[in-house]
Amino acid sequence: MEAIVAGPVRRERLTAEIMERTGIDEAMIERLVRGFYAKVRADVVLGPIFDIRIKDWEPHLAQMCAFWSSVALMTGRYHGTPMAKHLPLPVDAGHFDCWLELFEQTAREICPPEAEAHFVERARRIASSLELGIAGTHGVMLGNGERFRRNQTGAV
Repeated sequence: MEAIVAGPVRRERLTAEIMERTGIDEAMIERLVRGFYAKVRADVVLGPIFDIRIKDWEPHLAQMCAFWSSVALMTGRYHGTPMAKHLPLPVDAGHFDCWLELFEQTAREICPPEAEAHFVERARRIASSLELGIAGTHGVMLGNGERFRRNQTGAV
């Protein structure tokens, strides 16, 4: 019975430690998510990709707040499949570079340095993982330091 309690207690302790060390809380996550997606929607590269797929932004923003809460604070609030959602998208390395640039800019504007570093490090890992997964669906196995470029593979 003690093992069942240990998981949630451990998660709560880990979340509290991250919050204490970084200053990140749910309000900061919401400011970051909303600020970031405002930039995304206005961006000439990323905006059209999102416009085609998202008609009601509030549910998406709520889901992204849950996602970043899980990623940044280890809360376990998000229960989705980000890789599956991204695999069919018409994106490559250039899109991920743009995504990261906007994310890092937003994190710099909204977060204190420790929180910014925490978010950015995770965002870079996420972008790399998604790019690797998307490349794999197009039969491209990326080596260390290689990037997925659709025009180089013949993929549309």
